[in-house]
Amino acid sequence: MAHAHHPTVGHEGGHEGHHDLEELRKFGFWIFLITDCILFATLFATFLVIHKNTAGGPGPKELFELPGVIVETFILLTSSFTSGLAVLAMNAGSRNGLVGWLIVTILLGASFVGMEVTEFLKLVHEGHTIHSSAFLSGFFTLVGTHGLHVSLGICWITALIVQLSQRGLTPVTTRKVQITSLYWHFLDAVWIFVFTFVYLMGVI
Repeated sequence: MAHAHHPTVGHEGGHEGHHDLEELRKFGFWIFLITDCILFATLFATFLVIHKNTAGGPGPKELFELPGVIVETFILLTSSFTSGLAVLAMNAGSRNGLVGWLIVTILLGASFVGMEVTEFLKLVHEGHTIHSSAFLSGFFTLVGTHGLHVSLGICWITALIVQLSQRGLTPVTTRKVQITSLYWHFLDAVWIFVFTFVYLMGVI
């Protein structure tokens, strides 16, 4: 009888081990998010200290075009909404709905990054580079780091769509969708601070 019980115990142990691994991965993600918060807090603090040092060159009022940045903000906030709809579709058990909303989120994210890159190229073309002043160094570093994170998020969601197409909705893919959605909402929250402290306060 003892032998008959071993497979069951082993199976339960394996299931528990898998559950523990998933919990550990979630914990690892929160550690990553906390370190990212520290990174952005440092970049914001640095920018706020040096943003008035324009080295005699143009400042935010002369360089920033607020209407374009407002459109960028609207696009990114909309992508946060579609990311939420993707999670709702997943919770309803709809893989097609989930993948569809993730694709929309990617397209919106790509539009946002495209607009940001266009803004950077325009500034550089006009001679306003990261080396021009402390203000521009802080601006390019802070906004560029956020843009890099959004680009990483786009790659992350793309890889997730491939996994969902291959494996469907499993405990692993479900956890990845939840984590990716949290990451995307975090980037939106950071952008609200960027929009407020870098662009809005700079122009006003």
